[in-house]
Amino acid sequence: MEPIVVILFLAIVTLTLVITYYAAKRTKSTSEFYTAGGGLTGWQNGLAIAGDYLSAASFLGIAGAIALQGFDGFFYSIGFLIAYLVVLLLVAEPLRNLGKYTLADMINSRFDAKKVRGVAALSTITIVLFYMIAQLVGAGALIQLLFDIPYWIAVLIVGVMMTIYVLFGGMIATSWVQITKAVLLMAGMIIISFMVLWKFNFNISAMFTEVKSATSHGADYLNPGIKYSDPLGTISLMLALVLGTAGLPHILMRFFTVKDAQTARKSVITATWTIGIFYILTLFLGFGAAIYVGESEILAANPGGNMAAPLLAEAIGGNILFAFISAVAFATILAVVAGLVLSGASAFAHDIYGQIIKKGQSTEKQQMLAARYAALGVSVLSILLSLGAQFLNVAFLVSLAFCIAASANLPVILYTVYWKRFNTSGAVWAVLSGLISALVLVSLSPSVFSPVEGAALFVGEPIFPLENPALFSVPIGFLGGYLGTIFSKENDFARFAEVKVRANTGYREAE
Repeated sequence: MEPIVVILFLAIVTLTLVITYYAAKRTKSTSEFYTAGGGLTGWQNGLAIAGDYLSAASFLGIAGAIALQGFDGFFYSIGFLIAYLVVLLLVAEPLRNLGKYTLADMINSRFDAKKVRGVAALSTITIVLFYMIAQLVGAGALIQLLFDIPYWIAVLIVGVMMTIYVLFGGMIATSWVQITKAVLLMAGMIIISFMVLWKFNFNISAMFTEVKSATSHGADYLNPGIKYSDPLGTISLMLALVLGTAGLPHILMRFFTVKDAQTARKSVITATWTIGIFYILTLFLGFGAAIYVGESEILAANPGGNMAAPLLAEAIGGNILFAFISAVAFATILAVVAGLVLSGASAFAHDIYGQIIKKGQSTEKQQMLAARYAALGVSVLSILLSLGAQFLNVAFLVSLAFCIAASANLPVILYTVYWKRFNTSGAVWAVLSGLISALVLVSLSPSVFSPVEGAALFVGEPIFPLENPALFSVPIGFLGGYLGTIFSKENDFARFAEVKVRANTGYREAE
């Protein structure tokens, strides 16, 4: 453990705590706690979205996946990036115009039913827990590598830090931690990519030639099929990645932190450019790690391959770059988990406690207290779950969260905004059918059962053949919403007409 590593880690942690301290002074109302009072500008929120989105899965998981699996690892980069087109074209503007704090607010703008709000909150909390496990696994692996401390202590450290951000600073602190982290992360990516290319005299063709002989896969490294040899499995994974972003609660929540839909669109454009550049650069990190670190060393540091990027930084830039990249990775995890805790806490405190239990009659003080208790509960539960997932690749874990988001949340969002006939029963069926089918199919998949000991959670033959079930669970979610609607006689075309105007103009909000 080099002193420079400790110094940079402490500097990052100190910076985030200073941000939280000043944000805590400005966080007096539930609006400020949940959505920073809607006061972020387009570029600020765009960077904060990028900070939320560029998680440990992106930085640690994808670099490792590309290093170990070549072209197949790059599928994650492609899917995560294209996903933002779905958000920009179909979701961002209507969500901002119809919602207030959470996804359930947006759906309830049309149906105003407790059961709809309840199932939407349930879906949000489930997705948050899956995503949180991925971040905490990445954090545990990183700190374990750096400080040579037990995995569970590493996870506990991150858990305590993220809880402090949310409990005291709310969305204001979380947003500025994410903005800071996005800038630092992009700087780190550009530095490493530049150094990798510099070693090849900026000849990308030479790098591609070199990587063919750098791994055990040989020339096949640059071809699809090393991990995803099944075409259906590949399509299913890409479907989850491309459609899942538009249903991720911590990303959707960011659109409520700006004043209007126009600013929300600007946010997405800024985020898309930032994210696009980042995912292109993951290719250089993955190839660089394959060439200069090697498969055996990557796997020795972490069985999931999650330490490829920090190890590459050490190999080409020495201890200083290693320390910087590791500190940035730590900031990455802290920022993302803070956003996740906040979205999970808001689903419980605002939707379940505030609107269902208290029927919208809770005081400002009660809401703030409930939100902080909920944040604490989400943190503790996610820490406990992550202790059993130490050896899973974090990019894979996040793809499962994307699958649930695409299956449970996206159908109800699109139907709410664009289908006139859609009703309360359809909304409940859409969420529950997508959520339950995704969870059941994952539990029967090769991700959970494998005949090879250590390859999955349990030894045994998988009943369902695909690792990511989105190819089946997403259509089930849409079908559930359709059948739930047509088998119910309920309809309210006048309410839909009102929602359609609001979704496109924000008219009622302007009144």
